[in-house]
Amino acid sequence: MAVRHRHQPHSQAPQNRGPHAARRGQARPPADAPSHEERVAAQVSAESLRPALAEAIARLGRGERDVLLLTALAGLSHEEIAAALGISYGTVGSRLSRARAKIRAALGGTNPMEANHG
Repeated sequence: MAVRHRHQPHSQAPQNRGPHAARRGQARPPADAPSHEERVAAQVSAESLRPALAEAIARLGRGERDVLLLTALAGLSHEEIAAALGISYGTVGSRLSRARAKIRAALGGTNPMEANHG
């Protein structure tokens, strides 16, 4: 049995109207978006924090570390973390706050989530 393809009317067929046609419909980054150089500098700075950050995370208590990692890496909400760990919403917030404060202190007051931290 042959496979039939739907025929698209000519008006709906993709048209190539020059080398920049694909980019014409894309939105430009906001004027206040970081430049390429700023993004590279932030990446290099973040890389330099990696060993200290890993050590600071390892020093956290298990409950604080679990909440921090579920927030930062898994992107879970406070409600989802509370349900997953069998703890209250308030406990999630307390542990996360303590974990962030400890991480910040271990990194000399630097917030690893900010692009311009050093």
